Amino acid sequence: MKALGILSGGAAQGLVASLAPAFRAETGLEITGEYGAVGGMADRLRNGGKADIIILTAALVAKLAEEGLVDRASVADVGVVETALAVRSGDPKVSVETAEDLRNVLVAADAIFAPDTKISTAGIHVANVLRQLGIADAVAGRLKIYPNGATAMRELAASRASRPIGCTQSTEIIATEGVELSGPLPRGCELATTYTAAVTAGAENAAAAQALIGILTSADARESRRRAGFL
Repeated sequence: MKALGILSGGAAQGLVASLAPAFRAETGLEITGEYGAVGGMADRLRNGGKADIIILTAALVAKLAEEGLVDRASVADVGVVETALAVRSGDPKVSVETAEDLRNVLVAADAIFAPDTKISTAGIHVANVLRQLGIADAVAGRLKIYPNGATAMRELAASRASRPIGCTQSTEIIATEGVELSGPLPRGCELATTYTAAVTAGAENAAAAQALIGILTSADARESRRRAGFL
């Protein structure tokens, strides 16, 4: 069976999975591909990776459009995702109303789980926040870095640390069994990222890719986007 190829940030994985049955009913196609750090997914496309559709940050999609790698006319915003804190299921949730609250929570944690701090949206932000709070060196030995947010959250769920905490995009937290969304980062440390879909310039299934974009951004999918963590 033919399948639609996707390269996407991990933030959209749960939403795409929830809407895959509707897409299959409309097109007869499955959705296959990769989800991961947005910088890595963009580089895969630049290096000849096969995909019909991408879902990455708005800024990255704009760059790819300038590079002629996506169909500019197909570009559509899916929604906004916050970077947030996660705890293991059953652990007490943390309250972080201020930057000082966040600093105290991170310093108290004996393990901090986060995605790649060089090429993932949330990971880059985590590294910046740690520097902003002046604790990057103090917590460096406790920082657990994984290729993407989904992996980081699975590792948090399995952690045997006494006081672990996770930080990645809310959609990846919501989609991972064994962890719970504790809340967004406080004012001054927050990050809200717009995710955007586009049909690739080399798409073999361009019509189907456009159909998926239509489903992802439709009014009918508003509740699915909310449940997945999109604002």
